[in-house]
Amino acid sequence: MKFRKLGNTEEQLSAIGLGCMGMSFAYGPADEQESINTLHRALDLGVNFWDTADMYANGENEKLISKVLVPNRDKIFIATKFGFRFKDGKASHSGAPGTYFDGSPEWIKQAVDLSLQRLKIDEIDLYYAHRVDPNIPVEETVGAMADLVKAGKVRYLGLSEASPESIRKVNKIHPITALQSEYSILTKDVEKEILPTIRELGIALVPYSPLARGLFSNINEVQNFGEEDFRKSLPRYQAEYLENNKNLAKEINDFAASKGVKGTQLALAWVLNQGEDIIPIPGTKRIKYLEENVEAINLDLSSSDLETINAILKKYPNIGERYSEGSMKLVNN
Repeated sequence: MKFRKLGNTEEQLSAIGLGCMGMSFAYGPADEQESINTLHRALDLGVNFWDTADMYANGENEKLISKVLVPNRDKIFIATKFGFRFKDGKASHSGAPGTYFDGSPEWIKQAVDLSLQRLKIDEIDLYYAHRVDPNIPVEETVGAMADLVKAGKVRYLGLSEASPESIRKVNKIHPITALQSEYSILTKDVEKEILPTIRELGIALVPYSPLARGLFSNINEVQNFGEEDFRKSLPRYQAEYLENNKNLAKEINDFAASKGVKGTQLALAWVLNQGEDIIPIPGTKRIKYLEENVEAINLDLSSSDLETINAILKKYPNIGERYSEGSMKLVNN
C-alpha cells in the first residue's frame, strides 16, 4: 500500500480510502456478510481510511462498519458525516422530497453522539458537515463542530461540497483538514476555484465517486437497476445523456484494455495522478472491485495517456449534470 498525508496533519492514510455507502444504501440490495468480508479484506490490503455518514440507510451503515471497526480500532481512520435528515424517518438520497439538511448547532450535538453510539467508539477521526446549510451561517455550524474537538469527541474537521468562500470563512474559526467533493474524469468542477483554495490552505481533497458512480462498469446495465438504486435519478443515466455516456464509456474502456487494465482502474488512476494531496474514496461492497481499485494505485499514466483521455472526453461532451436539480442546490454553498 502507498500512503498519503492528510492535509495539515501527520496522519498517513492509504492512497485510496473505502467509501462504505453502497454496503447499506443507494446501490441496490445489501448483503451484510459480503460487506463485512470486504471490510476485512480492506484491512488486509492496507486500506485504512474508511468513509461513512449517518444518512446512509439512516445509521445502519455506521452500525455495520462498527462490527469490524471496534476490534480493529487502531488500524482504521474513520470518517463520518452529519446533516442530512429524513422527514418521515425513511432513508433516501439527498435530492428526495423527504430529505432535508440540518446544520444547526443543536442537531450537531445530537448527531455526533448518535454516530459515536452506532460506531461504538469514543472518538471520530474525521467529522464532516455533509453539506453547507443554506439557512444557517456556516460559521455557526463549524463553531459547534469545533466544540466537539474540544470535548474529545472528534479529532479533525471536514466539509463536503463547500464553496471557496465558505472554506475560507470557517478555516479561520477552526482548521479544516479535508474537503470531500465529487471529483472524477467526468466531474472536474473543483479544479476551477476550490482545488486552488484548499491547496493554498493546506486542506486535503477527498474525492467521492472518483469512478463516476460506476459509469465505466455499469453504463450498459442501467435497465437492470432496481428501484432502490438512486442512480436511476441521475441525469447521466437518463434520456439523451445515456447514449452519449455509453459511447464515452466504451472508448475509455477500450483505451484501458489496450493498456491491460479496466476502465475503472484508468479512471481512478487519473484522479490519483492529480496530486499527492488527493485521497479518493471509491465505494464498493465487493472484494473483487476493492482489489481492482487497490491495483490502480500502481498504474502510472504518461502525458500521452492523459492526452488520449482528454481527447475522448472532448468527443462526448453531453454527459449531463452529476446530480438531480434538487441535489445540485446543496453543492458549492
